[in-house]
Amino acid sequence: MVMTAASTTTRTSRRVHVDDTRRLWQRMDWLLLSAVGMLLAFGSLLVWSATANNDALTGGDSTAYLTKHASNIAIGLLLAFLFAATDHRWIRIWAPFVYLGATVGLGLVLSPLGTVINGSRSWILIGGMSIQPAEFAKLGVVTGMSLLLAEKTEIRRHSQQLRSTDVIAALVIAAVPAGLILAQPDLGTLLVLSATVFGLLAVAGTPKRWLVTMLLGAVGAVIGALKLGVLKGYQLDRLGSFVNPGLDPDGAGYNTIQARIAVGNGSLFGQGLFDGSQTQAGFVPEQHTDFIFTVAGEELGLVGAGILIGLLLTVLWRASRIAAKADDMFGRLAGAGVVCWLGFQAFQNIGMCLGIMPVTGVPLPLVSYGGTSMFASLMAVGLLLNIHLRTERSLGFGVVLRGRIARSRRF
Repeated sequence: MVMTAASTTTRTSRRVHVDDTRRLWQRMDWLLLSAVGMLLAFGSLLVWSATANNDALTGGDSTAYLTKHASNIAIGLLLAFLFAATDHRWIRIWAPFVYLGATVGLGLVLSPLGTVINGSRSWILIGGMSIQPAEFAKLGVVTGMSLLLAEKTEIRRHSQQLRSTDVIAALVIAAVPAGLILAQPDLGTLLVLSATVFGLLAVAGTPKRWLVTMLLGAVGAVIGALKLGVLKGYQLDRLGSFVNPGLDPDGAGYNTIQARIAVGNGSLFGQGLFDGSQTQAGFVPEQHTDFIFTVAGEELGLVGAGILIGLLLTVLWRASRIAAKADDMFGRLAGAGVVCWLGFQAFQNIGMCLGIMPVTGVPLPLVSYGGTSMFASLMAVGLLLNIHLRTERSLGFGVVLRGRIARSRRF
């Protein structure tokens, strides 16, 4: 009798575990996961094509960077899983530590531990691995500001707008890492961070006068930086080449001109993977990282580049849906912050490849080669899945509860 009861309990617990696992898989946002998976595969092919014939990079091993890129994706997927599987209460608890860790990393970059690459002191070399803390700072600012603004909103449920003190506190949270990034200097990351902060504050219900003031302040800061000579020579050259690449075709305008040529060579269907004339000859610098979109444009043409943009838009669409349906303010703001971050960074990267944005050196999310960028982007995807699963769980509980109430009323 005891054995029968024990075996029945064991079978019941196993059945419950299987049902929970099945419901978990059913609640997944498969459109988001599919789009992310295809972007990772897309990026792997583009990285392989951009580096296979570059012996200076690979040392003669045509698959060296493909292998490294696959390793970065594997680590990033593990981090994404941890973010998605963690209880949402722990996400809120750990948000300040993510922010503090990223800020400390930015401080270390400016210490003797930092390394200058391409004119920017943005990296820390640990063994054979390079880490760019500014990528983690984006996630830190998103979670840190979302936590602060959510708590302020939840305390004052009767008010739809933030108070001035709330906005100032949120701007202070963003200002610390922004100042450290400016000191590197890394203007590309600073632009992405600024767009993310503005989007977060807009979604949180910041009064319009504050939003207008921030826009005017940004314009004034740019004009002041140009007038006071704050920008370095190579940064001014990049801005000049953006306005007119022909001013210095062999210098600051070289990247923009070669990127346009590569994209233009692709025509409708492209020259074929591993067959792009500009790509395989190595005319476009940093083509496996910042200018990876030119590989898609040249070798896969307008159709291939359009599919790549379509996949990025699908990720942003699903992320927007997750943010809109979130059942709490933290999830809504964190989701919106991720949308602003990934969306503006993708626009900035593709824009500089097409010549409609200045060259600032930001990677294409989920596509470009780069460990830290890949880790941060996939952690953001994991955060989106965490918000989605929690919302779906709440909706499912609400449906069950309403069903039970309806059945009880029948009796």
